[in-house]
Order: sequence, then C-alpha cells, then structure tokens
Amino acid sequence: MTESTLVPGAKGTHDDEVEHIFGLTGALSASINGYRPRQAQTEMAKAIADAISGQKTLLAEAGTGTGKTYAYLTPALLWGGKVIISTGTKNLQDQLFLRDIPTIKKVLKAPVSVALLKGRANYLCHFHLERTLQNGRLTSREDVGYLRDISRFMKTTSSGDKAELARVPETASVWNLVTSTKDTCMGSECQYYQDCFVMKARKEAQQADVVVVNHHLFFADVALKDTGIAELLPSANTVIFDEAHQLPDTATLFFGETISTSQILELCRDVLAEGLSHARDGAEWAKLVAPVERAARDLRLAFPQDVVRLSLSQIAPSSEFFPSLDKLKDTMDDLIAVLEKQAERAETIEQCRVRAIDLQTKIDDWKEPEPNAKAGAVPKADYVLWVEAFSTSLQLHRTPLSIAPIFNKQREGVPRTWIFTSATMAVKNDFAHFVSQMGLWNEPARTWPSPFNYAEQGILYVPEGMPQPNSREYTDAVVDAALPVIEAAGGRTFMLCTTIKAVKHCAERLREEFEKRHLNFPLFVQGDAGRTELLDRFRAAGNGVLIGSQSFWEGVDVRGDALSLVVIDKLPFSPPDDPVLAARIEAMEKKGLNGFVHHQLPEAIINLKQGAGRLIRDELDKGVLMLCDPRLISKPYGKRIWQSLPAFTRTRELTVVQDFFKNLAVVKLQEK
Repeated sequence: MTESTLVPGAKGTHDDEVEHIFGLTGALSASINGYRPRQAQTEMAKAIADAISGQKTLLAEAGTGTGKTYAYLTPALLWGGKVIISTGTKNLQDQLFLRDIPTIKKVLKAPVSVALLKGRANYLCHFHLERTLQNGRLTSREDVGYLRDISRFMKTTSSGDKAELARVPETASVWNLVTSTKDTCMGSECQYYQDCFVMKARKEAQQADVVVVNHHLFFADVALKDTGIAELLPSANTVIFDEAHQLPDTATLFFGETISTSQILELCRDVLAEGLSHARDGAEWAKLVAPVERAARDLRLAFPQDVVRLSLSQIAPSSEFFPSLDKLKDTMDDLIAVLEKQAERAETIEQCRVRAIDLQTKIDDWKEPEPNAKAGAVPKADYVLWVEAFSTSLQLHRTPLSIAPIFNKQREGVPRTWIFTSATMAVKNDFAHFVSQMGLWNEPARTWPSPFNYAEQGILYVPEGMPQPNSREYTDAVVDAALPVIEAAGGRTFMLCTTIKAVKHCAERLREEFEKRHLNFPLFVQGDAGRTELLDRFRAAGNGVLIGSQSFWEGVDVRGDALSLVVIDKLPFSPPDDPVLAARIEAMEKKGLNGFVHHQLPEAIINLKQGAGRLIRDELDKGVLMLCDPRLISKPYGKRIWQSLPAFTRTRELTVVQDFFKNLAVVKLQEK
C-alpha cells in the first residue's frame, strides 16, 4: 500500500493496472473459475480507483451481474489505505468476510489484514453467560438445551460470534440472557474485561487494514457511540457502502429515538431481581416496581386497537394516552429516587439506576425535544413525534424529517473517499431521490448497465382484467391470475407481496388450489421458518413456491432452475398511514414539490427494481416477471415505472407466457 495514494488530489491513474487485472490475461481470469472479463466491471473499478486516489465521493449504480463486489474490492485492497466496508445485512457481511475478500486478497496477493465487526448483541458475554447459568431463570426445556450448547461453544470459540453456532437459532430468546447491551455492560469494571469478545473484536478492527461492518452498526455508532466505529472512522481513508439504497431507512432509524414500554417492563424485572439479591432490606421492591409496570401497561391500553401508528398531532387531546404518560413519568421518578439511595450496594443496581434515568430522559425529550439533546441533533421542528402500538407494547418514536444534515455532519472533517454502490439507487439513471435523501448534492454519480440480455432472457407480464388494487377481491384475483403461470413454470416461483396479510391469504388459497388441482409444488411461507432455512429448502426442492413480503424482495440470490417466475402482487408504495411519510410529504409540498412524484414514486420504483432483480441472476437464467398491478398500464406514471425496470420483452397475454415456459422445457430436455 503506497503512501502516495493518500495525498489529496494525487492523480493516481491506476487505469492500466485495473485493465490488466480485470482483462483476459489478468489475475482474475487466471485464478477464478468461470471468470469472464466484463467491460462494465472494469470501468466501475477504474472509477472507484480514481475516486480513491483523489479522495472523492462517488455514487456508483451497477446493474445485476456487473460484479460490483470485485469492482470495489480490488481498488480498495490495493490502494484504499484503511478501508471500512459497510453492507446491508449481517449475511452479506459474513459473505464478504468469509468468501469475497479472501478470494480477491489471494488473487491480488494483497498484504492486508481484515477484521469483521458486528454489534455487541452478536457476541457472547462471559459475565452474562455465567449469571444465567447460576440463576437458572430459564423457562423452556428448549432454552435449557440451547444454553448447554452455548456454554460448550464458549469454551472453543475464539470470536464469540453467535453466527458460528448455527445449532442455536439467531431468534432464540436465550441469546438476550448471554449477550450484553450498552446499558448492561460493566466495561473495564468487569472481571472478564481482558477476555471480552466485544473488546477483542473492536481491537482487531482498529488494527486491521480492512474492516467489514453493516449499516446498522455504522449508524448506531454515529448516533450512540457504542460500536467501536467512533474510533475507526478518524483513521479511515476509504468508506464503501454496498447496498447503499438501504442507507436512508437505516440512518432514519438510528438518528431517531425510540422508547418502548417493553424496555420499561424489562427494567422493572431487573430492578426487582437485583434489589432482592443485593439490597433486600433497602426497599419493598415488589411494591416499588408494580406502579411503574401498571403505568407502562396502561399507556399501551390507551389505544384499544391491535396495531396503531399515529403522529402526536393525530392523538385526540381527550385520549387516555396523555394522563397515562404523565403517570408513567411520576412512577419512574419514585423508582429512580430509591435506586439513587441503593445504587452503591451493587454494581448491577447502579446499572439499573443509569438505565432508568436514560429512559426517563428519553420520555421527557419525546414530548419536548431539546434541540441539543445529543451530538448531531437537529432542531426540534425537524422531527416527527409518533406512536406505534403492537399487541403487547407501545413505542414512542422521534424520527428526523431528513437525515441529510446529520449525515453531512459525519462526512465533514478529514478528507476521505466515500463510495456509495448498489444495483438500485437511480430511477431511469436519475439519482435525484437518493441524493436529496442523503444530502450528496453535486457529487459525481455513474451507472453501469447489467451485461444480461434481458429481452431474450425474460418476459415482463402484466395480466389483463385485474381489479383495482384497493378492492376487496384483489388478492384473490392475484392468485387466480398467477395459478396458470405457476403451473406453466412447474412451480419454481417467488410470490412477493407488499403486506403480511396478503402473504397469509395467498398461502391459504394456493394450498387449497394445489390440493384441488393435484399440483405437487412444495409451499414455503414467510414466518414458517427463518429466511435462510426457507431459502435453502426452496432451492433444494427445485419446484417450490415461496411466498414472502419485504424481507424477500432483496438480498436473496437463487440462481438457475429453482426460480423461473417472480410474481409481484402490487406496486410497493409505502402505506399511506405512515406518520413519517406523511410529515415528509407535507414538508416537500411546502417547498412546492409534489410528494408523490418526488418521494413516493421513486421510492416505489427502487423497491420494485429490487424485487424484479430476484429473477435473472446470471447469463443463463431465464424467467418471467409477473406484475399484477393494473396501475402499471392505466396510470400516467406507469410508463416511468416500467422504463426503470430491466428491458424484458413485454406482454399482456397468458398464452405468450405459457409458450415461453413450454419452449424452455423443450430446450432443457434437449440439453439433457
């Protein structure tokens, strides 16, 4: 790694080297099975190398099949200096760390050290594991078995990363008892501090040349200063965001603030346990926490409906919500007063005191946010206050209207390279929507099209005679229209729905219809198992039908014959009852912009491009994308939508689609 590449403005023209590495006789062709040079990949790698040598920002959209991972890893490992790579999910993070980076590192013989850094909830905590083993507070037999597995794992693991222990599902509740949070970590006071997996991972990350993180971690750190990136960022020369289209949502999540009644109930549970363990004579602990628990539950009961999303201004002034919130604050004050007196009796009681004060402050801020409540905060007028009720809990949210000012603040200071890359950031080569969300005005943006021949490889099918998407019978009409296509495809279908309700309804209907028609297509439904397990089973079946909502629209890669049909029920517009969306649209309309054209439409298009991107994953894939929503044809904006999708051959006739699958089957037979 040469020092000259870190000089601001140095004209590090690496074009010839990039050409050679990615060319026919280059290192990638020589070392990677099945590698073929692609013009778009080479051009993208050059643009990234140029941004790195000039310490510039670059927005790089690369269509599916461009090979964007190698296009950014090659210049990053060779000339990037200290590099932070942030990706959309923990799965992608593991894939980069375990597969892609080692491959490129070996091919280029790059002498770089690489570290993986996740949020603290992913690492086993010695202290909490020991306490859980001693307490024996586990209720289910399953958890007892999992705890035994975790205890064995602790003796052999060097990283403490729970992803390595596949036997215990990531969603198992026992993990909460054997990992730490920012609130429950003892820090350097802990007797296991020297062996702590979180500290070890952070130390490795500080010393490594390349660190792989995920967006959640990156922004949690910027907001909470609790993930180890605060120490990493100052020394980083290059920051690369892969799956960058997810950044606006992730950043919004973390630059906002959320308090949940379940956090308060959890605090009460811990106060009771620690009080009885360490200060039994200090207070009547059960009597102390009972009013707080009652107030938290009453706050949830202020809304009788099952699921509620309301902005503060939409809550009726006469609602029980306001007196319940005041009552919660009063009971929290009483709790804190006792914890103040008893805190010195045990470190764990002191921790409860800190947590209680933190929650109380957040509740106070929620009603009257302090403009300077935390670093990077924006004036209170720029936040949306809203509540969200679930079956047993209520959340108070404070969400920024725009993350652009906060994110720009993070990018100030030391000059460094910022790369934003994804297959879906632009709408018909126009980056305006992403740019305005992230505040990346006047930064260079480039698009490289997919190398796939979409017109030959796929068909976009919009069925005739569909009812309006808001009509009662719409989901049934989707199933009716999709059935003959699923049959023609021989299963091998993703059915992507915009709501969980539609997922359930489609699953019920298809189960009945398959039975009635004696169709032997295994059905895989989101929620029946974890995402990874469902996908593995779907791939293995070879003729399955998988029904899912948002989590299957992106980051899912099924190549080859197992997937030949993607059915999308509706255009993925955000639900109109979303208080944050409503506030953002109102703010845009005050500036004379059209909320639908400038926000909802581009958002839906980017989401739809992700869903459509599941179909064709390599040069040999063939298939049909079936969009059931009639607005694609009937509305003036429909044209803008389908022009942003891959250039499939388009049809409205079922017979064309059925013939396509027949021909495909004939070709497959001939190949055999």
